[in-house]
Amino acid sequence: MSNSISEPSVDDAPILHVDLDAFFASVEILDDPSLRGKPVCVGGMAERGVIASASYEARRFGVRSAMPSMVARRLCPNLIILPGRFDRYEVYSRKFHDIIADLTPDFEPLGLDEVFCDLRSLRRLRVQPLVAAAQLRQRINDELQLRSGIGLGRNKLFAKLASKESKPRIVDGELVEGPGVVWVSPGLEARWLEQLPVRALWGVGPATAAKLRKLGLNWVRDLAKVDRETLARHVGSSLAASLAAYAHGEDYREVVVDREVKSVGHDQTFARSLEGSSELIEAAKTHAGVVARALRDQGRVARTITVVLRFDDLTSISRSQTLPFGLDDEVAILAIAEALIESVDLPQSVRLLGIHASSLLGRGDNHVQLSFALHPETSKSRERAQDLSLERQIGHEALRDAVDEVRRRFGRTSLGTAAELKDEGVDIATQRGRHAFGPERTDP
Repeated sequence: MSNSISEPSVDDAPILHVDLDAFFASVEILDDPSLRGKPVCVGGMAERGVIASASYEARRFGVRSAMPSMVARRLCPNLIILPGRFDRYEVYSRKFHDIIADLTPDFEPLGLDEVFCDLRSLRRLRVQPLVAAAQLRQRINDELQLRSGIGLGRNKLFAKLASKESKPRIVDGELVEGPGVVWVSPGLEARWLEQLPVRALWGVGPATAAKLRKLGLNWVRDLAKVDRETLARHVGSSLAASLAAYAHGEDYREVVVDREVKSVGHDQTFARSLEGSSELIEAAKTHAGVVARALRDQGRVARTITVVLRFDDLTSISRSQTLPFGLDDEVAILAIAEALIESVDLPQSVRLLGIHASSLLGRGDNHVQLSFALHPETSKSRERAQDLSLERQIGHEALRDAVDEVRRRFGRTSLGTAAELKDEGVDIATQRGRHAFGPERTDP
């Protein structure tokens, strides 16, 4: 799939997508140069672990992201799997976003390592998209020592496909460098719509791809021949509408600048499944602390707390509680989480626990009512938890702020609670959000 040699204007290529290569693994190698040239992954190291990021040395053995760690180890016995350090990745991500902002303020981050940019505001500067993309990629490499791929297209769909096409790939066990920057010209658009598998489209994961295969839809060109109503019966109306548009090269999504964070969460897959509510509540203490610290770092409070449980048969359930006031205190969040856990019938062991905070407000907008009417459908245990969370949210504020200030001045592990004291010192868990790629190690 080659690129046209003509130089596009901003109107020809208004959308830019940049994706950092093997981001988590690359940061680990930068921080520990002794890892350079070795097969390195970031992910869960225990039996249930999943690979989140793989270096190109690991990819030579067939290791890839989303692969179970046990499979990756069989493919590459010398594989080095490291636990995620999301606080460190966020440092690099902020620098990455600062570089993007120097090109244009009209950008939309996706996670820590991807960004969409809208270049149309740069028309008056007579910016040449291919030149700007090449300079952006060079600056990311020079200042962050991170490799990246950049795609340019008339919409998000083609820009994203192009950034993937721009990256290096492993062919017969050897690394083949990509072009680094790819523009999807009209001619290339037509060829891709004819040649691409449906799996390449945005939103088509393994489960959706399997459904489409059963319908005989293996290629984008096949998808273009099916009416939207037929698709909707198999994949739902929302996804059907998107797929029908993508199959004809259309993508109506805009670049959303300053996308507001809607939730903060922490998920963990356990090396050993947890039995009963008491073990879950003990684990929830760490989760509540991580979520509370993330909220305070952002100057936010959350009115809705959600607990997610995934059982050994891989089925999942969630329970939520919405309050008339916002929380950013770990003990208060834990009180709600405990009540939600205790409200669940636990028919089997739990392999994953998540706690998420949503309905976010600025801390200054949190108008706490010292007396309020409880929702009539709220259970008695949740009523008590709500009362307790309010008491602790108010009562712990001065102590919580003092601890946060000490940690800001002297380091995250300079001060800890009794539960955070380990043999090797203070252990403060960091947020993993939706990156629940499995346990870091097997529990003793």
